Amino acid sequence: MKNVHLETNRSFYDRISQSYDLIADASEHQAREKGERALNLQPGESVLEIGFGTGNSLVDFAERVGPKGTVAGVDISPKMREIAEEKLRARSLLSRTVLKIGDARQLPFEEASFDAAFFCFTLELLPLEDIPLALNEVERVLKRGGRLGVVAMATPREGERTGPMERSYVWMHRHFPHIVDCQPIDVARFLDRANFNVVSEEDFEIWSLPIRIAVGSLAAVAAGRDA
Repeated sequence: MKNVHLETNRSFYDRISQSYDLIADASEHQAREKGERALNLQPGESVLEIGFGTGNSLVDFAERVGPKGTVAGVDISPKMREIAEEKLRARSLLSRTVLKIGDARQLPFEEASFDAAFFCFTLELLPLEDIPLALNEVERVLKRGGRLGVVAMATPREGERTGPMERSYVWMHRHFPHIVDCQPIDVARFLDRANFNVVSEEDFEIWSLPIRIAVGSLAAVAAGRDA
């Protein structure tokens, strides 16, 4: 993700921050909530969300991990962080969260800091060549045996045909990426190449566009670094 791409995204999400829940979460919340449940957070665990947006998952995560757990988030948009902090403060959950402005390719956290991590409609915002960099960073900050949940626009499974809506969406992304910033990705393939074993997958649709909800467990070969 080039710096100009990062700055463009930051400016865009700052501008839409006040209306984001109406624009996006109104249609995305069911997939997001399925992803949260699939991650299966437990009381006392620590979790990181990359691209936390207006903080809806942060609120759910803070309630799931309880007062002995910790929730951290990183996002490129200061305006989104302000809204997320307001939601957490309103529910008296801000004290168990740490929210930072940062880049998914260079997470501002120490190695082996988290039991779990979460991307929700964020991983596919990155240029394809930067997705492995972001996943390598997640691997770095996860504890041994950590797990990663991903909710993303997805490429069709083998043997499935691409629908007209998806073809239109991909065309729009290719020609107008400043407006249509997401792109379908092969979630399982990226996780596998980043040393995550895919332990669960679920398909979903939003406006006939395929969505994939996947959880990966950090493979032993990678997790053994802090043994």
